[in-house]
Amino acid sequence: MLLVVATLIVGLVLLVWSADRFVMGASATASILGVSTLVVGILVVGIGTSAPEMLVSALAALDGQSGLSVGNALGSNITNIALILGLTALYIPLRVQSKLITRELPLLLLVMVIGYFLLRDGVLDVLDGTILLCGFVAVILRQLWEAKHSPGDAIEAEFEEEIPHDMSLPVALGWLLVGLLLLMGSARMLVWSAVELAQAFGVSDLVIGLTVVAIGTSLPELAASVAAARKGEHDIAIGNVIGSNLFNLLGVMALPGLLSPGAIDSAVVSRDYPLMIMLTAAFYLVAFGPRKAPEIRRYEGGLLLLVYLAYLGYLLVDTGAIAV
Repeated sequence: MLLVVATLIVGLVLLVWSADRFVMGASATASILGVSTLVVGILVVGIGTSAPEMLVSALAALDGQSGLSVGNALGSNITNIALILGLTALYIPLRVQSKLITRELPLLLLVMVIGYFLLRDGVLDVLDGTILLCGFVAVILRQLWEAKHSPGDAIEAEFEEEIPHDMSLPVALGWLLVGLLLLMGSARMLVWSAVELAQAFGVSDLVIGLTVVAIGTSLPELAASVAAARKGEHDIAIGNVIGSNLFNLLGVMALPGLLSPGAIDSAVVSRDYPLMIMLTAAFYLVAFGPRKAPEIRRYEGGLLLLVYLAYLGYLLVDTGAIAV
């Protein structure tokens, strides 16, 4: 058990560090090659921060642990909204200025509803995975179009501050390669230790995916959002969450359907997916409700955080991990 816990901790630390190096190398490389700031920020950084979820889910699906893959995708989305945005807004109230973000959130809600109808039969099969993957490609194309036709958006200046411009191409490519290799290695460590942990405590791989793995793979988003909020880059702090959730639902959720199709735990449809939709709808109402300026206030961040803690507690009690 000591080896499992040590592997889990080392895997999580390496995952966070390598994701940061990967994003840094990818964004610097794209910028040096002449890719526009908005494309780098929305697409390159967006996919980069979702790379941990994608790699963990792909490896878990290849190992036949589809519950871990699905739990990672849904748990990461729940964690992103309730924990990450909750903690960030509790620390610094977040104000939205970017028009791109105001258009992304309704799209996220639409994708969630479509995903729910795909999963409500209790099966995630190849057709479902193909539909989700096609949606992933469509969202990427849409974001490229948005980046091209939204010059001067408020978030562009924030992205410009974050992209490293003092790096040569060989150094950028080196960090990109190092980050990718360490991401793959740490993802493998995380999957192995998560499965061993689930078996040791007698809980499902879905629950481990919803909790330990989801929190671990969402740490890059947490670090990025808090750092952005501290610099006053509120649009990036919120945009990281929305973009990551879109990629998780379409790119990450597609992987178990394509690589390890089959039945999913009924709790996904009855418990976890509805909570994710309700949290996202609440986030939309909080951020873009009828008020002078779109904003997530401290007490609203605190409420999101309380919901997350209650959800974790319910999971632990419901699965018998904690006796009451």
